[in-house]
Amino acid sequence: MAKKIIKKRKIKLFNLLIILLVFIGLFFGVYFSFRIPVHNIIILNTNYLNDDYILDLAGIKDYPSFFLTKSSVVEKKLVKSSYIYQAKLHKKWGFLYVLDIRENRPLLYDTNNNKYVFDTKEVVGESDITNSFRVPRLLNYVPDKKYTKFIFSLGKIKGDILSKISDIEYQPNDYDKDRFLLYMDDGNMVYLTLTKFKMINHYNDVLKQLENHKGILYLDNGNHFQIKE
Repeated sequence: MAKKIIKKRKIKLFNLLIILLVFIGLFFGVYFSFRIPVHNIIILNTNYLNDDYILDLAGIKDYPSFFLTKSSVVEKKLVKSSYIYQAKLHKKWGFLYVLDIRENRPLLYDTNNNKYVFDTKEVVGESDITNSFRVPRLLNYVPDKKYTKFIFSLGKIKGDILSKISDIEYQPNDYDKDRFLLYMDDGNMVYLTLTKFKMINHYNDVLKQLENHKGILYLDNGNHFQIKE
């Protein structure tokens, strides 16, 4: 009986070497790709926080790996700040980070506890950051039940008008327990109630009608102006 001869296939060393080199190339290609740092960081929508503060807080000041840095981790670090309400990190082509920041808006300085109060009711003490705030001072105590409504109403005032208010005093009377007196930077005074705080947004238009007179503007009960003698 004739013997069946089975030929053994020899793996060519050159082909094996090529395959090995391809795998090594892919490995190092992926490895170094993940280590590519961020090339540029853009910070949007900040008013009083500077870039260095945000980059330090986010932990990306040294331009870390574009791919290995998790957006959620950066965002959580940022919103821990009393000054930041919301933060979003968007990764863009070209190894670009775009940080979209929503700051807490400062509304007043409460002299009762020496704290700045934000629209979110968050409070902070004085710092280098708060030195740039242009907000009124609350001169006296406001009952807790009124205070929450007061902060909410104050948040409806436009920024350019809020910066013109130097001091606020809680001044209830027999007719209205929600009455406040606003001392303006220009020397005028304005009486308001919590339900009418938005009316102060028209202050610039009212000034045009006062013909440079100084006095008291009553917006708490009717709309009239008392000229100072």
